Amino acid sequence: MADSDIRLESYVDWKGRPASSSKHGGMKAAKFIFVVEVLENMTFISIATNLITYFHSSMHYSIADSANMLTNYMGTSFLLTLVGGFVSDSFVSRFWTIIFFGSIETLGLIMLTVQAQIPRMKPEVGSSEHPNAGQAGMLYTGLYMVALGAGGVKSSLPAHGADQFDSEGNNPLQKRLLSTFFNFYFFSLCVGGLLAVTIIVWVQDNLGWQWGFFISTAAIFIALLSFALGLTTYSNKIPSGSPLTRIAQVIVAAMRNRKLPLHNSRVTDSTFPDYVASQQTDQFRFLDKATLGWEITSTRSRWRVCTVKQVEETKLVLKLLPIFASTIMMNCCLAQLQTFSVQQGSTMNRALHRLEIPAASLTAIPLVFMVVLVPLYERAFVPLARRITGQESGITQLQRVGIGLLLSAVAMGVAAAVEMKRKRVATDHALLDTAQPLPISVMWLGWQFLVLGIADMFTLAGLLQFFYSQAPPGMKSLSTSLSWCSTSFGYFLSSVLVMGVNRISQEFGSGVGWLSGNNLNRQRLDLFYWLLCILTSVNFFHYLFWAKWYKYKP
Repeated sequence: MADSDIRLESYVDWKGRPASSSKHGGMKAAKFIFVVEVLENMTFISIATNLITYFHSSMHYSIADSANMLTNYMGTSFLLTLVGGFVSDSFVSRFWTIIFFGSIETLGLIMLTVQAQIPRMKPEVGSSEHPNAGQAGMLYTGLYMVALGAGGVKSSLPAHGADQFDSEGNNPLQKRLLSTFFNFYFFSLCVGGLLAVTIIVWVQDNLGWQWGFFISTAAIFIALLSFALGLTTYSNKIPSGSPLTRIAQVIVAAMRNRKLPLHNSRVTDSTFPDYVASQQTDQFRFLDKATLGWEITSTRSRWRVCTVKQVEETKLVLKLLPIFASTIMMNCCLAQLQTFSVQQGSTMNRALHRLEIPAASLTAIPLVFMVVLVPLYERAFVPLARRITGQESGITQLQRVGIGLLLSAVAMGVAAAVEMKRKRVATDHALLDTAQPLPISVMWLGWQFLVLGIADMFTLAGLLQFFYSQAPPGMKSLSTSLSWCSTSFGYFLSSVLVMGVNRISQEFGSGVGWLSGNNLNRQRLDLFYWLLCILTSVNFFHYLFWAKWYKYKP
């Protein structure tokens, strides 16, 4: 095998033959990934952005219930990326994982389309009744099939795209291309989101949700077809068995050998080249005991004795967890874009010349900026920073994530100030208890959307590349899923904070929770935003500690 193909020994083409770097992978294969991401994220965001309106107006749930239902759905979608990541790392290639879970997402969207089209499958128009058991069952079944499918696709798609480049070697060009891939993957994500919050949301609000769901169904079908067309160009990673099993073996073996003193004896495995002593890390030293005891045991079971390579892989995964935990709070802030920020917009003047902006389309503001800023970041900022820092990606992934976390704290401070202004206008015009739009432009919300959008540009793209590049070779999808799981935990944390803040403020305040009721003008959303600003600021310093502690993979 040629030298240029050595890194592809564990990669195969669509017929199972060893992949060739001259025929497979690279940007020619990544282009199919970009197309799929545009269409898949268009579908996902079109539902996520406006779903609170569907729950409230079509299914007759309260605003608070609708907000929690949305955050629970979003949180579950991102949490299920672990399932897709585990499947593609362990059993089947990422290509077939994407096809399988994309098909499940399509079936879920078909169910939602049918329910939105047939009146008897929803509560009667004009009534205040909640859905009956059958209607709610169909809603949740379709919705969580979409969640499962989207989770599987999101876990495998960026990892499959990154597999088209050599992330393990020392080729500077490949490292630069890998960084470029993640930047334009995020760009594709933004383009899909922009189409969702403009075209699809307009269709949902003006033509009906049945047409919105139908377009989303067609988009996923076209995405799967486009993805399949790139079959002959892909370099496919061979699944290497359950990564969770290998991690569990290290932990169990270390516990069994906990009384043995550490020494220089090491177990190697001819199946996998072992790490040399200089590559053995000092962090989580207790796990090194998993490599001991081979001289005194007659078994070579991995549940009793593990190789240094296996131990180091486990350490790599464990080292990622504090970074993962440090980004959850920022994603809790992002959850407000799909919940309370949409409700804010619905109370404000949404007229822009002769056009009335749907409240759910407000997220187009940061997306427009992102579509412009991402290419500028890649073409202008990265080359300039590269000359200064010597990093192929301009700045390190951890530095990029840190900038995003700092900006998220700024965004919540801006959001609190804007909400104070909105409530002041409602008070000054005696409109606290009316449904009449307030005489304040909805464009005021653009500031919080803009800053939080830029924060997301730094954080999400940086996290995806960080988790992929720092993960062991056999755990790329599962580790990449941590980026999305951070979003999941952020949405769940948002639900917990809403309920907790309501309960505490009701008990120790005036008897009414900050976020109680359906009248946003009477709520104290501004105080909730200030609380998020404080928590996010504290979290930023928490992240700095772990970022300084982290040691990059050799």
